[in-house]
Amino acid sequence: MKNQFVISHDSKGRRHKIKKDELNFRPSVYGLVFKHNKILLSKVWDGYDFPGGGVNKGELIEDALKREVWEETGLKVKPYRLITVTEDFFISIPSKRKLHSILIYYICVNPKGKISTKNLTEIEKKYLGTGEAKWVELRDIKNLKFYNGVNSVELIQMALKLRV
Repeated sequence: MKNQFVISHDSKGRRHKIKKDELNFRPSVYGLVFKHNKILLSKVWDGYDFPGGGVNKGELIEDALKREVWEETGLKVKPYRLITVTEDFFISIPSKRKLHSILIYYICVNPKGKISTKNLTEIEKKYLGTGEAKWVELRDIKNLKFYNGVNSVELIQMALKLRV
């Protein structure tokens, strides 16, 4: 019989052994948005993540991407190019749900609007806190703390090679 468990992580990086049948699938989509020599990042506690989040049932992936970026940053963007799709096992902060997340990353272009927190959902307010998204200099990305299941610096470098 194959292994009935996966190793999952929480927001503090602690590892947990989770039964596979306790996992919930969660598709999510994130945008890498560039402007000059900067990237748009969402503030998460004492670090950062790419703006994005869960795809709702019946929602097209690119529509979810535009909605999530707008909610978290106040900016409207246009999905340009798929960068990569990967997966991660983690325990959700707000719900404590055990997730097998499918992570979809796009380059987004043409950001319009003003950075704002006024569109955050109640769950995002708990997860993202009160910090606004911000444009971060690309030269500084190696010194940042990221909260996500990917190598963020490598992903940014990959996106820079593929962008317009």
